[in-house]
Amino acid sequence: MCHLRQHAIALAILGLATIARGQEFPRPYDSQDPQGGLTLASEALKSLSLPEGFQATLFASEPDVRQPIALATDSKGRLWVAENYTYAEHQLNFDTNLRDRILILEDTDSDGRFDRRSVFWDEGVRVSSVEVGFGGVWVLCAPYLLFLPDRDGDDRPDGPPVVMLDGWEADAIRHNLVNGLRWGPDGWLYGRHGIQATSLVGRPGTPEADRVRLNCAVWRFHPTRHVFEVVARGTTNPWGMDWDEHGQLFLINTVIPHLWHVIPGAFYQRMYGEHDRPHLYGLLGQTADHVHWDTREAWSDIREGVSATTDQAGGGHAHVGLMIYQGDNWPEAYRGDVYALNFHGRRINRDRPERSGATYTAKHLPDPIAWPDPWFRGIELLSGPDGGVFVADWSDIGECHDNDGVHRSSGRIYKITFGDPSPPSVSDLASLDALGLVELLRHPNVWYSRQARRLLQERAVLGADLSEARDALHSLFQNQEDEVLRLRALWTLFGIGATDESWLIDLLHDPSEHVRTWAVRFLVDAGPPSEAAIEALTQLADREKSGLVLTFLASSLQKMPNDRRWPIALAIADRSEYADDPVLPQMLWYGIEPAVPSDPDRSAELAADHPFGSLSRFIARRLMVAAGDQPGLVGPILQRAAESNDRAVQLAILSGVSDALQGLRRVEPPPGWIAVVEGAGRSEDPELRRLVLTLSVVFGDGRALEELREIALNSEADLSARRDAIENLVRSRAENLLELLGGFLSHRDLARDAVRGLSTLNDPAAVQLVLDRYARLPGEARQEAISSLASRPQSATLLLDAVEAGRIDRGDVSVFLVRQLRTLDDQKITDRLSALWPEYRPISEAAQGRIQALQATMTPERLAAADPASGRLLFSKSCAQCHILFDEGSKVGPELTGAQRGELAYLLENLVDPNATLDADYRMTIFALADGRIINGLIAEQTDRTVTIQTPTDRIIVPKDEIEEERTSELSLMPEGLLDSLQEQEVADLLRYLQSPSQVPRP
Repeated sequence: MCHLRQHAIALAILGLATIARGQEFPRPYDSQDPQGGLTLASEALKSLSLPEGFQATLFASEPDVRQPIALATDSKGRLWVAENYTYAEHQLNFDTNLRDRILILEDTDSDGRFDRRSVFWDEGVRVSSVEVGFGGVWVLCAPYLLFLPDRDGDDRPDGPPVVMLDGWEADAIRHNLVNGLRWGPDGWLYGRHGIQATSLVGRPGTPEADRVRLNCAVWRFHPTRHVFEVVARGTTNPWGMDWDEHGQLFLINTVIPHLWHVIPGAFYQRMYGEHDRPHLYGLLGQTADHVHWDTREAWSDIREGVSATTDQAGGGHAHVGLMIYQGDNWPEAYRGDVYALNFHGRRINRDRPERSGATYTAKHLPDPIAWPDPWFRGIELLSGPDGGVFVADWSDIGECHDNDGVHRSSGRIYKITFGDPSPPSVSDLASLDALGLVELLRHPNVWYSRQARRLLQERAVLGADLSEARDALHSLFQNQEDEVLRLRALWTLFGIGATDESWLIDLLHDPSEHVRTWAVRFLVDAGPPSEAAIEALTQLADREKSGLVLTFLASSLQKMPNDRRWPIALAIADRSEYADDPVLPQMLWYGIEPAVPSDPDRSAELAADHPFGSLSRFIARRLMVAAGDQPGLVGPILQRAAESNDRAVQLAILSGVSDALQGLRRVEPPPGWIAVVEGAGRSEDPELRRLVLTLSVVFGDGRALEELREIALNSEADLSARRDAIENLVRSRAENLLELLGGFLSHRDLARDAVRGLSTLNDPAAVQLVLDRYARLPGEARQEAISSLASRPQSATLLLDAVEAGRIDRGDVSVFLVRQLRTLDDQKITDRLSALWPEYRPISEAAQGRIQALQATMTPERLAAADPASGRLLFSKSCAQCHILFDEGSKVGPELTGAQRGELAYLLENLVDPNATLDADYRMTIFALADGRIINGLIAEQTDRTVTIQTPTDRIIVPKDEIEEERTSELSLMPEGLLDSLQEQEVADLLRYLQSPSQVPRP
């Protein structure tokens, strides 16, 4: 059905199905309770809070513009607006005939209000972005990136849309859709993508194997070469970006930290899930040194109103739209700062990026502009030809999830200016000759230089004679002291194809770090660089002092052949002043990681002689992973560890080896291990000795096992050391484990470790031992015992015997474990489960009826009278194994603090039928292991040899060769029927707590 629905959407977009060319545009309808009615546009304008000297006009409002989701400008200074009416239609209902469209708004008398309006195109579905250039209009309509040709410039498409790219997922939650078209300084068309849509992108007809897979990411597409690539990956739902005066890209994001400096080839932190590329071992964090809300509160507290402390911090965690102001109307003090719309705070946040370390950090400045209007939902910021700033307002009282309906008939665009803005001096920049466009690069308003650069690039593509312009650009670059003007000239020269390789290589000696940075970028822009370019970049690495240039050199490594990366990597790692930088060492790792297994000697040299952040640990880990197929690969780095007198280097290397062996029981000792034992193993440093001992066990050293046994039994030893020893004894399958672990079952702190160890033995005696001792186990160990007993048919049968006999309370068996017991595929067990827990029967078919019944009984009055303190206890028992709420619980499933908990329909859908909207990252996998256990959980991480499984109670690392069967379930990790075991009052208490704006005390 998903493919059929996408096909229907695709046909609609191309005008081949329900949408007929020329058909009257449908009247939008509202599905949202207006709750007092939309604030009048004039009243909303009056209420704006502006700094002294600023003014705002209502550039446009309903009915002339509605649902403005994206803005762009053209060479005439006109505003292009993408109106999106289909946003909330997750499963588009074509009976409503909803469509999206693109408007052109023009202010001919420069009074801050449009006076000419035209519809360019009204046949869109899922329109999320618009951009103008290269003889037409670019539109994102998932699953397509479309080009609407308008070669004659008459503001009407010349024909049907041209599909430039397809494969964008169209059925995701809407704010995760592909979005954000913008022209970059390099002449590429950039865009963004959210985390809950996973797209397979390529040119039409591209086989699936050759497509680019992405979700949360920044990407780019070349308008003439038609090349598509991912620039950087990570964050959550980015919806705003801009380039500063030096051409550095900054990205705004929501939910997790907000501001990110985008470096090609970077992998940033994600809200959840794993990046597709293995062996990353670390992710980059945000650029800002702050967040815009009081983190002592719950994310969702602002739905009840912005507290004084969150107001002071910035208004909330959700951001959309980003502009780096580089116009000539606002005062100079505002120039160069990052401005982003704060969704819940209904304001513009202001951050100031500054060079720090190798790259940037950003400080929060006072927020300049606020909208008291409760309907204000700012979604886009864009500066124009007079330096004024357009602000698109979605005009809705709901949130981006739209569970409360949509107010489609509203929408505003404000324009914010300072003083008396000067009207544009040229009505259409496209009318200027090439030299006139070059002259515009000097304009203090970046809008002119960006338009001029694009126009010159377009003319170059059409074969125009730009020789005079080229000479003028070279003169501007060479004779100007202003670094920004030189960069503008450089970008334009590159865009028109007037930069040859030798000249770019010469620029690597330029005194400006920003020019050198762009020379590096342009030398690898089209793919793998030439030998001459690689040699020049290698020489640059030897002499370069700028951390920014070094960061982009590290980024460029990903475009080079593996064997040519090493000299640059070694030179960068020599810059000890950046060893603790939060960005450069990680970018260097991304650059060299693919080359590590192919050159263990150089890898060992880099790890031992050039310690640089976590590089040594990562290299050792990567080599040890690769040594599974080629044992000799890890020999050189172990030799370095044995010979090193640097404790930090030894710890890093051995920690990396240990990281690689997590979850494995026995591995042949690699070459060079004996030397490590005789060296680091005899160190006086306890941490070094512990690492050597742990690794010796994995490598089969019997003497190490005896030493571990002594540590485990030593009541005077450190508790963490004893736990570590027990874990390693179990991992190695040491002798007499049953007796050893049985002795710890009565230990308050070690009983859980003992139960966990016993569960791996597949021994009936171990099962009986746990059952016999169950009543005396500490509480945490009891839950571990139930989980272990539910993992095999034989032990599950004994567990059910104990429940039926009353030796184990039926309430001790969680809903999740009841469902896990059903996956054992034993009919007798399934029948007994139905008798013992009839309330946990599968209910998907009845889910909707159950939700409706609960909505009828869980009225606002009923919930207001409920006890949130009792609800907190129920949460701790039923939900906290998997979810965090107010810093309580476990991060197995999504954190609930920032979820849409205030809406009853949203809560009930997820509680009653958690499989209804199931993200791939939370789909359960069922593993059958060689020792007879059945484990249900999420795949948290994979290596070549192990799988890390996250269950509600544990994080288990399993060797792949011990997995007999792996099956992906269509079920969420969260079980159905969670509410069925509760009394009606308990349901009310739990819902009241889940909707609480902040933590409540326990009863």
